[in-house]
Amino acid sequence: MQLPDCKTPGELLGRASHYIAGPGTYIWDNKIYACVVGFQRVMPPPPNAEDKRPVIEIIRERQQGAVPKPGLVVTAKVTKVMSKMASADIMCVGSMAVKEKFSGIVRQQDVRATEIDKVDMHTSFRPGDIIRAEVLSLGDARSYYLSTAKNELGVVSATSVAGAAMIPVSWEEMQCPLTNQREHRKVAKVV
Repeated sequence: MQLPDCKTPGELLGRASHYIAGPGTYIWDNKIYACVVGFQRVMPPPPNAEDKRPVIEIIRERQQGAVPKPGLVVTAKVTKVMSKMASADIMCVGSMAVKEKFSGIVRQQDVRATEIDKVDMHTSFRPGDIIRAEVLSLGDARSYYLSTAKNELGVVSATSVAGAAMIPVSWEEMQCPLTNQREHRKVAKVV
């Protein structure tokens, strides 16, 4: 294996007659070119391969993680609950983990679809709860606006005061299996 050599898109890497084009490359006119920015790596062919040419590929220095976009469902951890909103750190977009820190805000009017004026943020969420929410918009410069207004969105995991994982018993309550104490939450319907 050779030392990495930084390449840019369109840069000639070699002839297709001498190498097998790997990830991050393309062939044009029997020549192999880079199609992404990254480091060139030449790997020997697998021992049982019929083609004995080495594989040339471009490895990105840093893979980009998932980024929240409006309409996507995210998994987040509630960090702070106030009277009109709850703050959360986004951990996953869909099933992909984020690599950078993204913050989200669930406003009082976005907790549920009905009886918006009766929503109490402190009985809907608690710090440490794991929630599923839909991204509404980018919001202000620091946070995404999130919504838990659909039935399948809301708290998916919560810890009781006794430290046990709580079990959902209705759409608005979870119960501690150790103490049998019930706590209010905006519970996500399991689908």
